[in-house]
Amino acid sequence: MTTEGKVNEDLLKERRKCTFDVEELTHFIDGGEQATKDRREVEEMVIYVKELKDEIPEEYLSHTGKYENAMKKSCVLIDLLKEHALKHSSFDAYRPTNMYRVQSLVPQQMPLLLHMGMFVPTIIGQGSPEQQAEWLPKALSMQIMGTYAQTELGHGTFLRGLETTATYDPATEEFVLHTPTLTAHKWWPGGLGQTANHCIVVAQLYTKGECYGVHPFIVQIRDSETHMPLPGIKVGEIGPKLGFQTANNGFLAFDHFRIPRENMLMKNAQVQKDGTYIKGKSEKLTYGTMMLIRVMIVTDMAYEVSRAATIAVRYSAVRHQSQPKPDQPEPQILDYVTQQHKLFIAIATSHAFRLAGNWLWNTYSQVTRDLDKGKLDHLPELHALSCCLKAVSSFDAGLIVERCRMACGGHGYMMSSNFPVIYGVVAAGITVEGEYTVLLLQTARYLIKAWEQAKEGKVMTPTVSYMVNFNNNRLKWSNTPEGIISGFQSVAAGKTKAAYEALQKYKRAGNDYEDSWNLASVQLTNASEAHCRAIICEVFWKEIQRMSPTQSPGLAKVLQQLAELYLVYWTLEKSGDLLEYSSISSSDLTALRQRYEELLALIRPNAVGLVDGFDIRDQVLNSTLGSYDGRVYERLMEEAMKSPLNQEPVNQSFHKYLKPFMQKSKL
Repeated sequence: MTTEGKVNEDLLKERRKCTFDVEELTHFIDGGEQATKDRREVEEMVIYVKELKDEIPEEYLSHTGKYENAMKKSCVLIDLLKEHALKHSSFDAYRPTNMYRVQSLVPQQMPLLLHMGMFVPTIIGQGSPEQQAEWLPKALSMQIMGTYAQTELGHGTFLRGLETTATYDPATEEFVLHTPTLTAHKWWPGGLGQTANHCIVVAQLYTKGECYGVHPFIVQIRDSETHMPLPGIKVGEIGPKLGFQTANNGFLAFDHFRIPRENMLMKNAQVQKDGTYIKGKSEKLTYGTMMLIRVMIVTDMAYEVSRAATIAVRYSAVRHQSQPKPDQPEPQILDYVTQQHKLFIAIATSHAFRLAGNWLWNTYSQVTRDLDKGKLDHLPELHALSCCLKAVSSFDAGLIVERCRMACGGHGYMMSSNFPVIYGVVAAGITVEGEYTVLLLQTARYLIKAWEQAKEGKVMTPTVSYMVNFNNNRLKWSNTPEGIISGFQSVAAGKTKAAYEALQKYKRAGNDYEDSWNLASVQLTNASEAHCRAIICEVFWKEIQRMSPTQSPGLAKVLQQLAELYLVYWTLEKSGDLLEYSSISSSDLTALRQRYEELLALIRPNAVGLVDGFDIRDQVLNSTLGSYDGRVYERLMEEAMKSPLNQEPVNQSFHKYLKPFMQKSKL
């Protein structure tokens, strides 16, 4: 925590009002006291390193300059942390953690991010023991630099439509990789442009004249010494984007490029020397890396929301605006209930997504252990969960970050607020590893099957067991957290039933199944969203209840308030759905509105303490508005003076363009 210099008096007053131990909250968020120590140890290793600081703010650099600066920082950062990371390089290293959030010191994303983020996990999850023995030591020690090339110019989430081909040649025991069309160019992989020299390529496998669908291959694309693209490889960067400016997202094409047979990752499916194809236990196993990233995105969204909440709440404590009462000083904007309404749900949402993300990780870990034993029973449920939780968490995070930015008025529009960078991250989350609507439709397929079983009184899996108890009568409403959760489950069941009946109606009208699915797709996505909200509400509330006895009374109380705020907020947001599927009444809603306002008032004294509990260092937060000392206006002016336009009193454009233009106007 940065505490150098004078701290804004408003923030000092806010911190004195806090009713719980902020350090205890930090331990709760990190996953224990030791986890906090580990994270701070990592931060202390790098936070003051000179090479990681920018003399000129990144936004003033050229596109090439930004990439080169990010590469320098990434190499310095990874070199400092490599030994520490290697000690945590097992599969469990991907467990959600705040330990390496210092990667935000490269604000527009490290070009090397996908090396550890997707290249290594794919080798772990898809490689045979022999392939892991060959490739993992090189990857973990970073003798080679990899990325994950799946998405193409013409196809993203629809993997069966990928056009890149890998055709087996038994005469040479090689696969021939080829890009047959413009739309078959790999497009988007981070680090692919100028950074990676190896990549996992997902391509359509052809052998003995048959296509066996998409499979992953390890491919070297650049020379290890010169870094020049290998013959038969076309590779480059795709250009500026809304965010992730330094992620070095690239394109890639193959011209009949040959790789050894052993470069097909063969933990699941195999191609023998003579070209015989050995099918894996499930084609879904090929998508294991995507599932891992979807699971991780939920807690990533929790973290980005916590950054936005920290900035907006601290700024709102420092900023004074308007004069509702004559002869009274301008109040802090955090005292306005409308501001609390915008921001406190952001704090609650960060906790909700983090706990839901941890719960999803535990589910993922158990299913992964089962897969290693040959058990595939829970794979469809995990697929459905990871799809909808990734979709809803990223979509909500985008709305919340933008809401926090707008809550900071004009200053939130400044790059130095860091809201544009944070928004760029969460906006990408809505699309990467499965687009929002497509993922909800994936979950919907699972829900339709669950509904068909529920009609027969059968329980498919625990997360959809609520459907068995649903009937056509509206749920009896109860204005309690448990009642709210039951209400959301009733909405999810009711919407699933309605989507199922719409599907059947379109089929009876003579449409085939997929056309019927398209015609009912709006209802299907609504059902998936409702199912996901029921899960998040239930997991958040139950996890807070489970963990509260291990917390001090002061912290337990405020965590309960945040969880209740989340439930009541979404009840009021979805009141129309609840009116349709439960007996909630106008008086119930009136009582809930009153309770919501009470919760805002209860949380208000702890608002700054709650965001302090996220314990995000100023260097990582990187915001003029959200620093721990609250020197908002001083920092804004300091950043403004770093502009190259302020390094001289008169810019040359005056003499070249403006002065001649004005003189011409006098004629």
